[in-house]
Amino acid sequence: MAASSPSPSPSPSPLAAATTITDLSEDSIGQCATNLTLRDVCNLAMSSTALKRLAYTDSVWHHLNRWHRELPSGNGTPARDLYISRHTALQQFKFIDPFATYYHTYAYRNFDHLLLHQNNIIFAQDSCLRCLRGHNGPVLSLSNKLLGDGSSKVLASGGEDGTVRLWSINSSGKRGQHALKATLYGHEKAVCLMSVSGHKTSLLVSISRDSKVRVWDTTRSSSVRSSCCVGMTSVHGAPVNMKCHESLLYVAAGPSVTAIDLRTMQRVLTAAVHQPKLYSFDIAPSKSVICTGGDGRALLWDIRRNQNCLKPEPIAELDGHSGPVTKLLMDSYKIVTGGSDDNCVKVWEVGTGEQTNSFICCLCDEENCRCGCDAMAIDGCRIVTATYCKDYNFGDSVVTFRDFNSATSPITKLETSKFWDS
Repeated sequence: MAASSPSPSPSPSPLAAATTITDLSEDSIGQCATNLTLRDVCNLAMSSTALKRLAYTDSVWHHLNRWHRELPSGNGTPARDLYISRHTALQQFKFIDPFATYYHTYAYRNFDHLLLHQNNIIFAQDSCLRCLRGHNGPVLSLSNKLLGDGSSKVLASGGEDGTVRLWSINSSGKRGQHALKATLYGHEKAVCLMSVSGHKTSLLVSISRDSKVRVWDTTRSSSVRSSCCVGMTSVHGAPVNMKCHESLLYVAAGPSVTAIDLRTMQRVLTAAVHQPKLYSFDIAPSKSVICTGGDGRALLWDIRRNQNCLKPEPIAELDGHSGPVTKLLMDSYKIVTGGSDDNCVKVWEVGTGEQTNSFICCLCDEENCRCGCDAMAIDGCRIVTATYCKDYNFGDSVVTFRDFNSATSPITKLETSKFWDS
């Protein structure tokens, strides 16, 4: 008996057209966008012209602006522009009512290090919570950030003994006994400054008191005493500070700031010459400007303008400090300056050099207060300063935290700096 033929399978139905976000109504997309973060809204605006128009609507930016109820109604200014204006003002500390709190450490000595990381304030006053043992003498410098891209966290330290030591932060050894990962030899003098490369996070740059610069590849084996060293050079003058940006190293030494290409170890340019003496230095790479601290003032320099100049010239003078400007921090919005002989910290705009604010570091009411800024750290709209006041209650160590995120009262315009146009 012949087998019955199988019944034909039904023909597939045509596939339904794919649905995309642009098929939704503008009101629906706008409502969804009110649940996004600032980063998400910016990414949405870069997706397409239609989504950019939706991302720029007032309803989206009013949701991001927790302060939108304070905006004057009917002023005609888009909410996005108001948000950017306030965000910039907050970053530049242009308010008189930040949240402020003071911490008394009751350790009557100067501050050595100060770090503001997320919700933590970390400082050192000749003591530590965790001991990493290994250097044959005092530790003079720490890397500005952790090395590597992976889960293994490595901190670098430089010592009076002329060695660079790598420490595994993940180590659980008692009092750091198993934390020492490697010891790098090569410097003949004490290692006073270190910075992690911007273009390759496994590269560490160190400089010793004899102004010798060494570049270390921390992924290589250190069985040979100097096998990790992949580059060497030297600079003129006593080292003051150094910063890495991408493949360039900016070294402040003596009265000048020099840029070195880490790929060739050749000098690229002299970015600044601060006479008679340079005390501090920082850089805002996104703005192509650097700032140097001298005696009673800081100077702002344009790297691009000085590329082909034999004698670099500053573009602004930030004046008004008592004594040397030994503390200097900089980001894309602001410059913060202070000194060990001045109890006032000043804030300046990067783009114009105008002073936007100033803070008192200590709680001393003495007319001839000898307090100064021992250390400071900034993180966006937040700043921490530390001082040891010898004239307050027979000595007091104070850490001051200020947060401008919720500030509402703008500061009146302060005296401007000396700014020179080309």
